[in-house]
Amino acid sequence: MFEQPERQAGPGVKRAWSLGKQMEQEECMITLRHAHERGHAQHGWLESYHTFSFADYYDPRHLGFRTLRVINEDRVQPGKGFGAHSHRDMEIISYVLEGALEHKDSLGTGSIITPGEVQRMSAGAGITHSEFNHSHRELVHFLQIWILPERNGLPPSYEQRTFPAAEKQGKLRLVASHDGREGSVMLHQAVDLYVAVLAPGETITYRLPPGRFAWVQVARGVITLNDTALSAGDGAAASEETRLTVTAKDPAEVLLFDLP
Repeated sequence: MFEQPERQAGPGVKRAWSLGKQMEQEECMITLRHAHERGHAQHGWLESYHTFSFADYYDPRHLGFRTLRVINEDRVQPGKGFGAHSHRDMEIISYVLEGALEHKDSLGTGSIITPGEVQRMSAGAGITHSEFNHSHRELVHFLQIWILPERNGLPPSYEQRTFPAAEKQGKLRLVASHDGREGSVMLHQAVDLYVAVLAPGETITYRLPPGRFAWVQVARGVITLNDTALSAGDGAAASEETRLTVTAKDPAEVLLFDLP
């Protein structure tokens, strides 16, 4: 047996939820969250970096952005993982960068998530699940993302889809949305999540609708976002922007959240 850290949001995140409204960005239209400034947890079998307050890591300056509450970058050692634990009222997305993540839950779902796949689990009124590194030889490296749902008490549900590399190469591919359009997984929140894989020199542009906000998370590589440099693990909040331009300096993989 091994010890596992608590996977429920800690008191800091719970306090953040009770605020009811995320603080607005007052001065900068693009605000950076550098990778080296994130919260860090090292448990031997698990190394985790927290973009926002989570578990024992609490920073009142970083409680989430809009409806986006958690981006954890996790690396789990071979054969290890998170034993059965419960969640409520959260949209949880798992995005694997390397290796294979094994998932089981109280709905009877059993699956293995690999790079190119996106898993959405709606915790709703309550769900219990476990997550383990499927391999006994290789590390699994993945992002776990939490988004507040549009309402509490929804029936728990699960969805997983594959997005071929060609659909993300040099362009934004919608992988999660409120209405499940274009073959994306469906979220119970008015959020669109896009992924792009870029070669050096490739550029993508996204027009942000009026009244919407964006978060850009760099999963790999080095990019510029509207001429602001970001590297792997960095994130950026965009407020009052109408056009986002991402250019890769190295081979890069980028997640873009269009948020209410």
